[in-house]
Amino acid sequence: MEPKVSIIMGSTSDLKIMEKAAEFLDQMEIPFEINALSAHRVPEMVMDFAKNAHKRGIKTIIAGAGGAAHLPGIIAALTPLPVIGVPIKSSNSMDGWDSVLSILQMPAGIPVATVALDGAKNAAILAVQILAQSDPQLFDRLVTFKKDLASKIAKANEELKEIKYAYKV
Repeated sequence: MEPKVSIIMGSTSDLKIMEKAAEFLDQMEIPFEINALSAHRVPEMVMDFAKNAHKRGIKTIIAGAGGAAHLPGIIAALTPLPVIGVPIKSSNSMDGWDSVLSILQMPAGIPVATVALDGAKNAAILAVQILAQSDPQLFDRLVTFKKDLASKIAKANEELKEIKYAYKV
């Protein structure tokens, strides 16, 4: 089995956030790989990865980083693949804004699809939506996932009807 999605993080301290992406890809039966690559500590490895990911069959990259968060942008600059950036509120972060802005504010020609702070699951959902465009079975699994989300809200509203307050109508 060859990976279709690559999950990359700046360091293993980001794993507690990025594992949410891995869990969703696993649930959707998408082969993936997960690695730590630091844009600042091992830039040559990042360059090699980004330039060659598509040659290995990778279809999209989820890149999470905290602090200055250059990893998603560097990867996007070097690959023809879609890159989904996950800004991470790290221990050296300024409430996560440094990460959000570093990933969000890319120059023209180097797009990075950016999800919410610590939003690795949404990054995985977006990756699946990209892959599902050319995979009817995956598309069906994604539709089922979306229907399940809607049914959870319907169930929650039924439960809310049972809560009693003096002035609730």
